[in-house]
Amino acid sequence: MKAPAPTISIDPALAAIWPDTALGCVYWSAPVLPQEPQLWQHFASHTQPRLAQMLESTELAAMPQIGTSRRAFKAFGRDPGRVRISSEALYRRLRQGKELYHINTAVDANNLVSLETGFSLGTYDLACLQGNLVLRLGHEGEGYAGIGKDTLDLHRMPLLADALGPVGCPCSDSQRAMIVENMTENTAPRQMLTVIYGFSGPQAVEAAISLTKEHFTAFAAAQISAAGVVCP
Repeated sequence: MKAPAPTISIDPALAAIWPDTALGCVYWSAPVLPQEPQLWQHFASHTQPRLAQMLESTELAAMPQIGTSRRAFKAFGRDPGRVRISSEALYRRLRQGKELYHINTAVDANNLVSLETGFSLGTYDLACLQGNLVLRLGHEGEGYAGIGKDTLDLHRMPLLADALGPVGCPCSDSQRAMIVENMTENTAPRQMLTVIYGFSGPQAVEAAISLTKEHFTAFAAAQISAAGVVCP
């Protein structure tokens, strides 16, 4: 049965602190498979050489979206030197000469768009969400086990929450709605939501949505059902 698509909003209290907050939302479906070789061919021939050149001559704070996100986090009350958005973590990994993670077709496409745009992206299994979603600041004492991480302190962090509580943030998503690959005997499409976390206004998010739709269709067999920008 198809999971209902949640609506997404931005809490006015967060928007008052950082009015340029904007979310890109892409609803899509696809089977989640171990890998797509064409994605990694694209990365090796296009993405990696361009980023290697940029990272050699550009400070991380000057990479696309990184400086803006750091300033937003500081305004929210978090030290951007201690918590990094996922795209900055990916850039650091490349600059250190480490191989990118190979997870599955959905997550790999998510990370490819993040590298090419500078935005942090989160992709969520709609079947694991309950109710509508809101981007808000984390309350004192809130936290969750991040994907591949220890418990993440979400206090004053911009986070995405549903009726059950926090499920994602620009630094590390919760394990609750993470995307795992289909079992071998089951290649049925999964209903998913990808959120682009933006802090530089809607225009750049619009461009990132276009690239997301293009890459997800080409490299993750995505069927896009809806997409748009959410602003305060």
